[in-house]
Amino acid sequence: MPVENEIISSSIEFANYWGFAFLLLIPVGYWIYRKFRRPTMLYTVTRRFQRSQNSSFRVSLWKAVPYIWAMAIFFFSLAAARPQKGQKIEKVYSEGIDIVIALDISSSMYAMDFKPKDRIQAAKIEAAKFIQGRKTDRIGLVVFASKAFPQCPLTVDHNVVLQLLDEVEVGMIEDGTAIGDAIITAANRLKKSEAKSKVIILLTDGRNNRGKIEPITAAQAAAAIGIKIYAIAMGKHGKAPYPQRDRLGNIVGYIQVDIEIDEETLMGVAEATGGEYFRATDTEKLRKIYQQIDAMEKSKVEIKRYKQYAEFFQIPLLLGFIMFIIAIVIEYVIVRPIP
Repeated sequence: MPVENEIISSSIEFANYWGFAFLLLIPVGYWIYRKFRRPTMLYTVTRRFQRSQNSSFRVSLWKAVPYIWAMAIFFFSLAAARPQKGQKIEKVYSEGIDIVIALDISSSMYAMDFKPKDRIQAAKIEAAKFIQGRKTDRIGLVVFASKAFPQCPLTVDHNVVLQLLDEVEVGMIEDGTAIGDAIITAANRLKKSEAKSKVIILLTDGRNNRGKIEPITAAQAAAAIGIKIYAIAMGKHGKAPYPQRDRLGNIVGYIQVDIEIDEETLMGVAEATGGEYFRATDTEKLRKIYQQIDAMEKSKVEIKRYKQYAEFFQIPLLLGFIMFIIAIVIEYVIVRPIP
């Protein structure tokens, strides 16, 4: 279902940049003013009584006249440039993709063969990066071990998804691996979706040993309602270091254990839905898998741009006239030239 978002940004622009060329009149005018300016009565008096008169208010005004003319020219130039306050409006029409990430949180995800720490932390970090890059998609989150639990419904508020993802920990659910139940739970999140594409990203490091539904059966049910599954098997081949903990949960050592991954079943799940199967053996490989999925599942985004402008050249024009009048009054009324 298409979604419309409106983005508004403000800026100040000038319609006629050539208007600033009038600023060249300031140095030229100042030179002419100094060279051909007629002496004034006040100027004559102050030449005679310079010590006593230099500090007078009228003398100060007389000396300020060139600068007032310069300010008048500056404001007139600014008005000629036509300053405008512009609003850029972007209407973003997106036909997004609905994605549910189904994340295994069984105890085997504590295996320490991924950086920075263990499999679950690596899985959360890379999933978060993926979520942050899907600006226009609705994303949901399902976690599973012996049971599957909908951690976050489909939403475009990715901050909520990221917060709930950050709260995910191994041990939230009784241990085990119910892959089939995870697929059905994720599919139920997508069942009523009207998105052009519906996707489940299934990440696990084990084999189905709990739950009521077989993974292939669940995948076929998901395919029937147009869902595609990308299955990611997480873990190195062979043995992996696994932490040993004391009664307080502190790590006291590591042992090498074999953690079996049912690649055949995961391949069948992906194939049944028209998706793909991946094997992530380290953090970098997992990152590239997410990047590959991101490239394959592109949302359709159409952007229409509009511009609205409000003219406010009137303000510098008014200020220019005020400076012009002040200069005239000082020059020809307050400080009169000698005939």
